[in-house]
Amino acid sequence: MSSSREGLVKPMLVGRTSSHFTRVTRIFAAEMRVDYSFRVAPDLMSLDSSDYGGNPALRLPTLRTLKGAWFGALNICRELSRQSIAQTRVVWPEDLDRPLLANAQELVLQAMSTEVALIMAGIAGEDLSGKQELKMRTSLVGSLRWLEESAPEALAALPEGRDISYLEVTLFCLVTHLEFREVLASEGYPELNAFCQRFAARASAQTTPYRFDV
Repeated sequence: MSSSREGLVKPMLVGRTSSHFTRVTRIFAAEMRVDYSFRVAPDLMSLDSSDYGGNPALRLPTLRTLKGAWFGALNICRELSRQSIAQTRVVWPEDLDRPLLANAQELVLQAMSTEVALIMAGIAGEDLSGKQELKMRTSLVGSLRWLEESAPEALAALPEGRDISYLEVTLFCLVTHLEFREVLASEGYPELNAFCQRFAARASAQTTPYRFDV
């Protein structure tokens, strides 16, 4: 794709349908009723920033718009909200003004990043040192255990009257992705699974399933 913004009649999302960060943005686009085109990043080992929609950090997703490129899931979700005419009531991370809620969001995002590191190491064929991999997996399990214990209270404490929250979307994408990528079995987390079952009933979740891009 050219770096030029000419010809962009609608936003173009660059990502992978197997990516939880990409799915966060796809769910938000559905919730905001914002139409977009989708371009699959061809090679996650590429060192060419154009393969990542122009992101110099070589990360996904990227949203290309007439205003320019937006790097990262949260930036993209904010821009989708600005483009929406649906008047969707969103609870953003900065709205989480209690330790329980703020910590839940932090641990979800940390777990998502840790999972990516483990997956990318596997794709690259890296031999993680015993202590390094052990710490990453211990971190991931610790975060999931905390979320299993705390998520019901945290979700109940979200502001009433919302249509969606960044916490709910990222939590759903994280938990379902762990099973999809076979990084961590989810049967030991009944509260998180119950939440995912409820969230999965949303049209935005049903139209954005994980799959591996060909």
